[in-house]
Amino acid sequence: MFTAEFKNNNTYLTLSDPFSLSQTLDCGQAFRFEELANGRWGGIACDRYLELEITADGQVVLYNVNETEFENVWRDFFDLDRDYSKIIEEISTNEVLKNASEYGKGIRVLNQPPWETLCSFIISQNNNIKRIKGIISRLCETYGEKTQGGYTFPSAEKLAPLTPEDLAPLRAGFRAKYIIDAARKVANGEVNLEVLKDLPYLDARAELLKIKGVGPKVADCALLFSHRHIDAFPKDVWIKRALTVLFGGELPKEAVPYAGIVQQYIFFFARETKLNIE
Repeated sequence: MFTAEFKNNNTYLTLSDPFSLSQTLDCGQAFRFEELANGRWGGIACDRYLELEITADGQVVLYNVNETEFENVWRDFFDLDRDYSKIIEEISTNEVLKNASEYGKGIRVLNQPPWETLCSFIISQNNNIKRIKGIISRLCETYGEKTQGGYTFPSAEKLAPLTPEDLAPLRAGFRAKYIIDAARKVANGEVNLEVLKDLPYLDARAELLKIKGVGPKVADCALLFSHRHIDAFPKDVWIKRALTVLFGGELPKEAVPYAGIVQQYIFFFARETKLNIE
């Protein structure tokens, strides 16, 4: 599915699957990457700053990433061992899914750090991308550690002793009390994020629902974008309407094993084609 070459302290990847940095890093699953003036994408993930780009000949270049760091961090982060072309082939027996995957075929579902992902999607509730990024940025600047390119994401243990009032400068609004409840339950072990990827989907979802302010959509986002539960299908009002318009309300059977990946294709397809779902 990919070959890797390591030279001059950079990693050069040749992928057999389509890969788009904008579709992957700016589709609403991650909030700390931005397109830079030089055409690269840059951001902090897994406590590291990363710059990467796709060259004119289609190679993916990860700058200042040696073989050890690639194998230990970014190979899994970018889900490089999953055969997305095979998934697209399997779902394309449905004509609508075929069209949707054609629009969003460059998307890869990231495997992000569990606590950062959970906290980020708590922040995302009833929010827009600009405000989500702003709150996360202020959270990291206030409680994270300085690193190249900015600040790391603060741990649950760092946030657990705080109160919602302490988070007032973040301007997170009602979400502050949910962030603190999540931090405390993760820090004290009441919710063990590290085991969720090994639990059946519904059991893992039930664990996250123990946290105040975490409903089905936030739980499904966390499970999909950090725990490898590609059977999770985050549903907001917008996606529910898209399902109704495209499929009469039910996800086609071809899509069920890959529901979370298909959700990304549906979202991107509807957005790019300005599908009338109002």
